Amino acid sequence: MAQHVRDIMTSQMVTVEPQTSVTTVAQKMRDENIGAVLVTEGDELRGLVSDRDLVIRALAEGGDPEQKTVASACSDDLVIVTPDEDLDHAVELMREHSIRRLPVVEEGHPVGIISLGDMAIERDAESALGDISAAKPNQ
Repeated sequence: MAQHVRDIMTSQMVTVEPQTSVTTVAQKMRDENIGAVLVTEGDELRGLVSDRDLVIRALAEGGDPEQKTVASACSDDLVIVTPDEDLDHAVELMREHSIRRLPVVEEGHPVGIISLGDMAIERDAESALGDISAAKPNQ
């Protein structure tokens, strides 16, 4: 069983700049079949935007999603972990802050992301969440 964040994190994260349109971010999520994108300026992490963030903070407010930027929808009060942190600590942070995804940062730069689904697959692949998280999506 994996013991550190690095063992199960997704290192193929998708990033966008803060001025990227909400529509473009939603299309990236669809095309990559992901539920969250990291918002970066250069190689510095500035936020995280989830599919739920797009709906609640951007689309529900109305207006043209081509004109709205991801900066208006992303979370910028991030809880982060490093690749060498213990998985139990990552679980504690997710519980404490009621979050489903944690950016993984090394020396201030994003190197991955870890999700509740990743944890479920690692800890109990036979659980309902582990089974759902491991399933290939229907297209």
